[in-house]
Amino acid sequence: MVSLMSLWLPILLSAVLVFAVSSLIHMLLKYHSTDFGKVPNEDQVMDALRSAGIAPGDYVIPHAGSMDAMKTPEFIAKMTKGPVAFMTVSENGPPAMGKSLVQWFVYSLVVGVFAAYVAGRALDPGADYLPVFRYVGTVAFAGYALALLQNSIWYKRNWTATLKSVFDGLLYALVTAGTFGWLWPGG
Repeated sequence: MVSLMSLWLPILLSAVLVFAVSSLIHMLLKYHSTDFGKVPNEDQVMDALRSAGIAPGDYVIPHAGSMDAMKTPEFIAKMTKGPVAFMTVSENGPPAMGKSLVQWFVYSLVVGVFAAYVAGRALDPGADYLPVFRYVGTVAFAGYALALLQNSIWYKRNWTATLKSVFDGLLYALVTAGTFGWLWPGG
């Protein structure tokens, strides 16, 4: 068994490397640039939403409120007429990436901690590279990618966009696994 504290370096370094890979994906490769489409008549839609005074939060249109309400003819008519939308309304103002980047880095640290915990309980000091890679990679992939599928299943997120993010999660898991395999403590 390997203590979590003895894995601080691979936890930290893997988070730094995942942050760098993520930055390269979004700034250089830009294959996520098609994840969201433009709403037709954007200015009109924005004016309508603005006049509704919607506070930041997550919304669904139409909203039933209960399972029983979902069965009513009125709700079914709204669903049939459309549009049906799941939306997140953010705070107004210019894009501010600082807070999101800090949260992403902390999230990468948390994934690393969970991967370290599982691998540290399963493996001994001096374990070979491949078993370390397998344990850490599996946990990191679960942490970075698997929960994303729910967004397409339940909230109708575009499957292509979701699968691109799952692919990103695979890359992050491989980077994390490689870092741990390289820096795994000796016997």
